[in-house]
Amino acid sequence: MQYDAVIFDLFGTLVANFTIQEHERVLSEMASVLSAPRDDFVRLWLASFNERCTGKFESPAANIEHICQALHLSVPPEAVEAAARIRFDFTRRSLTPLPGAVETLERLKASGCKTGLLTDCSPETPMLWPDTPFAPLVDVPVFSCVERLKKPDPRIYLRLCKRLAVEPQACLYVGDGGSHELTGATGVGMSAVLIRAPSQTGHDALRIDEEQWDGPAVATFDEVLVSSTQRK
Repeated sequence: MQYDAVIFDLFGTLVANFTIQEHERVLSEMASVLSAPRDDFVRLWLASFNERCTGKFESPAANIEHICQALHLSVPPEAVEAAARIRFDFTRRSLTPLPGAVETLERLKASGCKTGLLTDCSPETPMLWPDTPFAPLVDVPVFSCVERLKKPDPRIYLRLCKRLAVEPQACLYVGDGGSHELTGATGVGMSAVLIRAPSQTGHDALRIDEEQWDGPAVATFDEVLVSSTQRK
C-alpha cells in the first residue's frame, strides 16, 4: 500500500548540505564587509542558529544587526545590506536540487501521492522558495522560521499533517538525520527513512544536532520511491 504523503527535509536531502568549509568562507566574507572581528562574528552567528530558525530575525539583515550590536559595532546600513546579500546569495546557490530530487517529486505527484517539506531554516529560504523547481511540486512547505518552531518539536510535524489533510501514520518522512528529525517524525506516528547519498557522507557536511539512527536507510531517490509504496 502506498503512503498518502511523503514529507522531505530540505538541506542534505533535496539539496546538498552546507559544507563546513564553504560556510566558514561565507561568514568570513560577511565579517570582512562589516569590518567585524572574524572569530567573534562567526561565534555569534553560529550561536544564533536557534533564534534564526525560529523566527526571531525577520531577515538576514536583522540577524546581522543583532550581532553587530552585541559586538558594539557601529556599521553603516550599506555594509549590513552587503553582508546580507552575501548570505542571501549563498543560500540561493545552496538550493540547487540534488540529482534525482526533482524527478522523484514529479513521480510522486504523478502517482497521486501528496508531498510535503519540513525544514529548519532562516528567513531567506522561504523568500527564495517560490523560485526553486521544488515549489510547484511540493503541496505544503513548512519552514521553521515561519512557524517559530523547529524539529523535532512534534507540533511542527502535526501542523504539516493537518495542512496536508493526512494522518501521521499515513506519512513517510525522508531526511538526512539532522535536528533529530527522524526520531521526531516517528515520535508523532510517521514512518521515517534516512537518506544519505554517497556524495553527502563526507565529514565536511554541516549537520546540526545529527542523530544516531538505526532505522531504515537508503542511498538513492529511487529507493525512496520504493519505500513510498511499502506502507507499514
